[in-house]
Amino acid sequence: MTARRPAARDLASFARRYLPIIDWAPAYRREDLTGDIIAGLIVTIMLVPQSMAYAMLAGLPPEVGLYASIVPPILYAIFGSSKVLAVGPTAVMSLMTATTLGAIAEQGSEIYLASALTLAAMSGVILLSMGLVRLGFLMNFLSHPVISGFTSAAALIIGFSQLKHLLGMDIPRSHLINETIGHAVEHAADANLPTVIISVVAIGLLLLARKPLSQLLTLVGTPAMLVTPLTKAGPLVIVVIGTLVVWRFNLNGSSGVQIVGAIPAGLPNLTLPPAEAEFLLDLLPGAFLIAIVGFIESVSVARALAAKKRQKIDANQELTALGLANIGTAFTGGAPVTGGFARSVVNSTGGANTALAGVITALLIALTVAFFTPLFHYLPKAVLSSIIVVAIASLVDIKTLSHVWRYNKADAASLIVTFFAVLTLGIEIGIIAGAGIAIALYLWRTSHPHMAIVGRVGDTEHYRNIKRHAVRTWPSLLAIRVDENLYFANTNFLEEQILGHVADREEVEHLVLICSAVNFIDASALETLERLVEELGESGVTVHLAEVKGPVMDALKKSHFLKQMGDGQVFFSTDNAIRVLTKGDGEVIGPLGV
Repeated sequence: MTARRPAARDLASFARRYLPIIDWAPAYRREDLTGDIIAGLIVTIMLVPQSMAYAMLAGLPPEVGLYASIVPPILYAIFGSSKVLAVGPTAVMSLMTATTLGAIAEQGSEIYLASALTLAAMSGVILLSMGLVRLGFLMNFLSHPVISGFTSAAALIIGFSQLKHLLGMDIPRSHLINETIGHAVEHAADANLPTVIISVVAIGLLLLARKPLSQLLTLVGTPAMLVTPLTKAGPLVIVVIGTLVVWRFNLNGSSGVQIVGAIPAGLPNLTLPPAEAEFLLDLLPGAFLIAIVGFIESVSVARALAAKKRQKIDANQELTALGLANIGTAFTGGAPVTGGFARSVVNSTGGANTALAGVITALLIALTVAFFTPLFHYLPKAVLSSIIVVAIASLVDIKTLSHVWRYNKADAASLIVTFFAVLTLGIEIGIIAGAGIAIALYLWRTSHPHMAIVGRVGDTEHYRNIKRHAVRTWPSLLAIRVDENLYFANTNFLEEQILGHVADREEVEHLVLICSAVNFIDASALETLERLVEELGESGVTVHLAEVKGPVMDALKKSHFLKQMGDGQVFFSTDNAIRVLTKGDGEVIGPLGV
């Protein structure tokens, strides 16, 4: 009996790790239900038109967006670690899907639709595999400036890709914005006037339904609990108005206004994503980038919202949940999904207390798909494009560029390179270029570590940079603080700097390397230190270490370096080293610069 208890505890711990629903469902409180229902309803009102619009953006039938909003939220509620993340189609995922599929098939073809299922399944398998092997830390390799540059460029591409629907004219597909704008201007006479009017009115009403309507409702004394539902219902109201106008005046027949057309009624059938080797190889790069970008977008949103409620997000569990959500959508006729920023914020502010809100949204979408899709037959595509344009307008992030430019020009460079690479070379190459330059800049910075010669501040135990403070120094001793981990990329710089400083000071007998900022020393750096000890020893300079961290010291003890130091010592603190090694009080010098 006692032997089984540890196994049972291990099984329970395993289940809680991979099934967060086990924690929140049994402890569900009745008072949370009202908030979850309201939030689920609000997100549904927002998601119905959005999901169809994003499906159209991906080059897929409108019902695919609705299908992708049923099973994924339910799977995420079971496996996800966020209580408010709303999973479904997003603008960025749809654009990347269209870019990936457009390279191998024609929009509207059976191959295109089948490839969308395979793409979702592949990205899901990639995410699930990364979650199982605990690779959540990989989100750190795409910096915020890179993500900002990518989303800003993607937003522009998405916006201008909708010109053909907003103007009611044929525009050749292109990822180059200048070509799209040029064609639209050159063939402006071909624009469909009723479509343009619908687009302008829809965009205007959608913009009014945002902040101005919220302010007006608050001003007239509308209860706070009704303000969010009324403002977020804007897209659905526009859909209803646009559909009724086109139907009543037969604008699709008499004026050539493009409409959504027949949408299959009923719940999605189980689908089997094609698994031909040729398709898999063609889709693999896109699937990998969709998985990575979707994961980063989702976790960023989830963490931001969780921080406001003092909740925790497990990045590895998010990989697992998003992976299963994408696999689920692949087998139910959907497209790649992730956590959406706007919907998640609405879900949170709408009163969601648990992941049940996502389940309620999924059930309401399923109800819509089962009974109400015929109502969308006369829905003008211009309205869906208007919803897309207004939704992605906030993704153009000028504020981040301004802030980063003032703070760090290198990070600003990675943002700008990513932005223009995405615009001119495409999404996949743009992301790779942005990540590449961010990593390259990091390597450059760490290969030129900041090194400061320090002295004592007055009679204290504090030691600071001689270029910034009035400190006490000693002719026979040189204390250098290295503010970086030591690894193969900065060993040559380290050696050159130390030898140069010693050469400039003929009276130096002791060199103290302060390692308070060193968390790691690799084999190349260790070899460089050994060589420095030998070379400086031959010139009469003894090398010492101070403030060596425990893990670094443990590693050094496994090598022969401490023995090779000879008369050199390892001191607990810089002050201890200076007081043991110096003779006399030294001299006080003022700051040499900034």
